[in-house]
Amino acid sequence: METKLKRAALKVFDLLHCSDYARVDFRITPKGEIYVLEVNPRASRTIPFVSKATGIPWAKMASKIMLGKNISELKLKEVIPKWISVKEVVLPFHKFPGSDIILGPEMKSTGEVMGISDEFSKSYAKSQLAANQLLPVRGNIFISVNDKDKKGIVAVAKELSELGLGIYSTSGTAKVLSENGIKVKEVQKVYEGRPNIVDHIKNKEVQLIINTPIGREARQDDKYIRQAAIQYSIPVVTTVRGAKATVLAIKSMKSGLIEVKPLQEYYSVAQHCK
Repeated sequence: METKLKRAALKVFDLLHCSDYARVDFRITPKGEIYVLEVNPRASRTIPFVSKATGIPWAKMASKIMLGKNISELKLKEVIPKWISVKEVVLPFHKFPGSDIILGPEMKSTGEVMGISDEFSKSYAKSQLAANQLLPVRGNIFISVNDKDKKGIVAVAKELSELGLGIYSTSGTAKVLSENGIKVKEVQKVYEGRPNIVDHIKNKEVQLIINTPIGREARQDDKYIRQAAIQYSIPVVTTVRGAKATVLAIKSMKSGLIEVKPLQEYYSVAQHCK
C-alpha cells in the first residue's frame, strides 16, 4: 500500500506540474481502493510534522534551495523512518461550555501534537496524552453507537472487557453486546429517568465514552452525553475506527510504561543543518 500511495502522489504532482511543497490527502477504503481527497500545493502545518517525523528541517532546506542551493549540495534524499509518527489535533472544546464536539468541515483545532514510537499503538497513546485525552487503564467505558456501527463495535467492546474494563451501554447497544456474550451494564438514556448516563458521568463512574452520532443532526440525548463529557473532562471517541485505535493504545498502556525519549535518539539532524 505504501508503494501504491507513493506512485499515486508522484503521478498527481506530475499532472499538476508541481515542483514545490505539496500535500496529498488520500482516502483508503476497507477494500483497499485509493481516492485522492485533495492536493495542497503549498507549505502547511504538515511541514513541521514531517520535519519532526523524518529528522529533516524541510522549511530550512526549502529556504536554502530558494537562495540557490540544490538538492545534491544539501545531500537531501528520501527518508523512510523506521518509527511511526501519529499527528493529533488539539480541540479546545472545554473552553466553550455547551458546545458539541461533533466535527464538520470547519477548522476547529487550535494546534497539533505528535506521538512517536516504534509501534502504532504506543504512538497513538502518546498523541492522545499530548492532546489531553487521558485514556483509562481501569474503570468503565460507556458505549452507545448508531445502528450501522453496532456490528463493528462488538469486537471493540469485547477487547475492552477482556482488558478488565467495565462496559456501560444504553438499551440498543447493550442488547447487541449481550447477545455477543459481552458483560454489560445497561443504563438509562437522559429522557428515560434517573439515574441516567449523564448522572453516571457526573458521579465519575465513566472514564471513556464511545459514541457515534447519527449524522450531523444527532439525537439530543447523545448531545447531552458529549456535553457532559466536556464538562467533566472525559475523553470521547466518535468513530468505530477511532475506537479500535483507542483499544490498541489502552492495551499498550496496560502492558507497561510508555517509553519517552528525546527526538535526537530517533534521528540526528546535525548533518542536514550545516
